[in-house]
Amino acid sequence: MSKELFSEEDKQIIGSAIKQAELNTSGEIRVHVDQHCKNPLDAAADVFVKLGMHHTAQRNGVLFYLAVKDKKFAILGDAGINEVVPTNFWNQITADLELKFKSAQYVIGLKEAILEAGRQLKYHFPYNAKTDVNELSDEISFGKS
Repeated sequence: MSKELFSEEDKQIIGSAIKQAELNTSGEIRVHVDQHCKNPLDAAADVFVKLGMHHTAQRNGVLFYLAVKDKKFAILGDAGINEVVPTNFWNQITADLELKFKSAQYVIGLKEAILEAGRQLKYHFPYNAKTDVNELSDEISFGKS
């Protein structure tokens, strides 16, 4: 089962990374884990909608989607992000994450990727203490597949 990929401590590390990354930006970051998918971008898009990530005020949600049994993943940003960032915005984060995953460093890879996403998003979506609220859960979500 996909929930067994991460221990409780691992889940806390990833959740803490999300909280830390979101301190720098109004962007919202989620991690979702499934076992299988045919196309990770399509699956990520479906999960994005199911989690309500397209309802953030600035359309600046980011989903890290993993299909653990198929060894596939995708990083998906919402429309607000895609309108303002360069086409290759996620390339380096994706490449770094792929290297960590290939050496089975899932938690370290996700933590680093999440923190880097927060640093990158800060430029386009800086945190505003007066108006920013945590619009999405920081906990990992798990699929049934």
